[in-house]
Amino acid sequence: MERVIEIDSIEELDRVAEAVVEALDGRTVVAFDAPMGAGKTTLISRIAAYLGAEDSVTSPTFAIVNQYEGRDRTIYHFDMYRIERVEEALDFGSEEYLSSGELCLVEWPEKIEPLLPEDTMVVKIEIMGDTERRFVIR
Repeated sequence: MERVIEIDSIEELDRVAEAVVEALDGRTVVAFDAPMGAGKTTLISRIAAYLGAEDSVTSPTFAIVNQYEGRDRTIYHFDMYRIERVEEALDFGSEEYLSSGELCLVEWPEKIEPLLPEDTMVVKIEIMGDTERRFVIR
């Protein structure tokens, strides 16, 4: 099933975060397919907040993974931008995270595609204008 949401401003991002969480349906890995500057980290910060995390959400570009505590679960936020080979992701234990049953939110998922579970949710973000975005959740 696919859901499309278009927004005109960042103020509308909370309803996208809510839609992503509602669409999980038991899945624990979400891959964010979007170009640089599309708002992946901003959306992830709204998802974490929706789930009760009080931490400041920042891109884990250099750490590769950040951990946040939500009301009912741990949230792992990955930024695979700097990963050049799948083996690098294996070296830091990505498989354990991805199979942990905790929520894993993955930026630049194409870098580790062979490691992603079959039931990975994909959120595609398309830039429509300065603040306009289209989100395709599937």
